[in-house]
Amino acid sequence: MQIDGKKISIIGAVRSGIGAAKLAKRSGGIPFVSDAADRSALAENLETLQAAGIEFETGGHSERVYDCDFMIVSPGVPSDALVVKEAGAENIEIMSELEFASRFCKGTIVGITGTNGKTTTTTALDFVLNKAGKKSYSAGNIGLAFSEIADKVKEDEIVSLEISSFQLDFISSFKPKYSVILNITPDHLDRYENSLQKYIDSKMKITSNQNENDYFIYWNEDKFIAENKINSTVKEFPFSFENKLTNGVFVADNAIVFSNNGEEETVCKTSDIRLKGKHNLMNSLAVTAVAKFLGLSGEEIKNGLSEFAGVEHRLEFVRELNGVIFINDSKATNVDSVRYALQSYDNPLVLILGGKDKGNDYAQIKELVRKRVKKIIAIGSSANKIAEFFEGVAPVEIKVKMEDAVAGGYQTSDKGDVVLLSPACASFDMFDNYEHRGKVFKKIVMELQ
Repeated sequence: MQIDGKKISIIGAVRSGIGAAKLAKRSGGIPFVSDAADRSALAENLETLQAAGIEFETGGHSERVYDCDFMIVSPGVPSDALVVKEAGAENIEIMSELEFASRFCKGTIVGITGTNGKTTTTTALDFVLNKAGKKSYSAGNIGLAFSEIADKVKEDEIVSLEISSFQLDFISSFKPKYSVILNITPDHLDRYENSLQKYIDSKMKITSNQNENDYFIYWNEDKFIAENKINSTVKEFPFSFENKLTNGVFVADNAIVFSNNGEEETVCKTSDIRLKGKHNLMNSLAVTAVAKFLGLSGEEIKNGLSEFAGVEHRLEFVRELNGVIFINDSKATNVDSVRYALQSYDNPLVLILGGKDKGNDYAQIKELVRKRVKKIIAIGSSANKIAEFFEGVAPVEIKVKMEDAVAGGYQTSDKGDVVLLSPACASFDMFDNYEHRGKVFKKIVMELQ
């Protein structure tokens, strides 16, 4: 992409916006970053911009943002934001940071999306590839913004991208060699006018620019994926727990089997996978499909999956104190993630639930809570909604601070119980992000006497 001398407005002075601004600057563009937040809330990021010689504004969007050749919108900025709508009215080209960065990337792109499992699958694939000697990066909606590395990835290298629906909202030419949709369940409906179909449509856009030389890897039993495919030219390669596939990855006799045109290869036993649980098996099937197409042997995939230990804030063991186990699942920002978490433990659970509600329907975990949860500690702005919904299902206690929630959970617990932070909600009512929430939880747990 040639951007020498082009004026580029970037909406959002956070991780992806900062990455896009730096990439634009490196590539000869003239970036201008604008954020509606107060300057004090962005201090560290603004220091980065100043050090790079990039101009910015805070506290609102001035007329200057419309004086540009195109506009890059950060994932946290909704499509109905006034600045976005006004740019559209002025026929300014609008793109996501994902779209912008992809135009500089020479390597092989693996795009991984889905409601749940994106971070684990992206990180696991990156781990398996690097362990097998392939040069791979992980970026996107995890760790590094894609823009931080896009122009550094060589033709024989791979980038595994965790991609959110928000990042797909403003794509036009983004085309991964391998697109992966792990699953689709209701999430972020507050961002999509409470329309599940609009959320599904956003997820499915990951395949929109692929062709007959590209691959679409997806969960075979997901009805939303099956009913909403939008690209008939891409090569489909599903994965399944339940069905034997001629072209796909499936489970048979407690083993992962890769089948390409009916030629089957047993990759590993399911017991070889270090991360336990059905959801991690699903993630491993997706990893297997991509890794095989990228040239890895079954033995190399087995070695990687047997060593991959998981990611921070996703069913992360924190501590055992006087027989009580503490688990950090702060990345569980939707109800379906909590369902996975509740199914992962046979121990009695004290569940810390709540935060900024995104239109959650707790009905899908109601019976699991009744069977497995001895008490709910409700936090955040959704606490009253949680208390009202679960009345008569499990005891609920509302706490204002995380310190009080952890202390209350510990006091309620007996030896052998699990105190599980699995919020089902966004973190922004109390914390900067889910990572901040998880780190605060872990710090409080480690300080318990």
